Amino acid sequence: MSIFSPTMMKNRITDITVEDLKSLGIKGILLDVDNTLTKFHSQVLTKEVEQWLQTIANAGFKLTVVSNGLPKRVRPFTKKIGLESVSFSCKPSPLGFWRGAKRLGCSLKEVVAIGDQIFTDVVGAHIARVKVIQVMPIELETNRPSIMFKRKLEKRFNRRYIKKHGVEL
Repeated sequence: MSIFSPTMMKNRITDITVEDLKSLGIKGILLDVDNTLTKFHSQVLTKEVEQWLQTIANAGFKLTVVSNGLPKRVRPFTKKIGLESVSFSCKPSPLGFWRGAKRLGCSLKEVVAIGDQIFTDVVGAHIARVKVIQVMPIELETNRPSIMFKRKLEKRFNRRYIKKHGVEL
């Protein structure tokens, strides 16, 4: 498997089912924030994401946030939704993933990272030896040239994955 290919791909985080997670042998989930749980720089969850988090927690999965965001951005958000966090995780460095797994009390084989970016979330999870579910971004940032450039590159990898695995997004 390519370092740029996720273990699984879904359109939105709410499309990930308890059965999907169980099929991967998952006990703990490392969640990205921006464009995965909520819009970029938002402090608000949609009702659907709130319900998804509740369903996943009620099914017995442990949850924590692993984000490249600074603590002043991430902590108020995670406090509001009742989760712990590893902020400024420097993804694709594996350190944030390892700290998140340790915080959950799970082995690396028992956790999955969920995020929207190939070059941070997917690559970082592979380096950390963690499974990864890539979701499509909630919204595309049009005012950040570096992100726009990465999104163009990601389209190629996403098309390849979708064609190979017959994923419908």
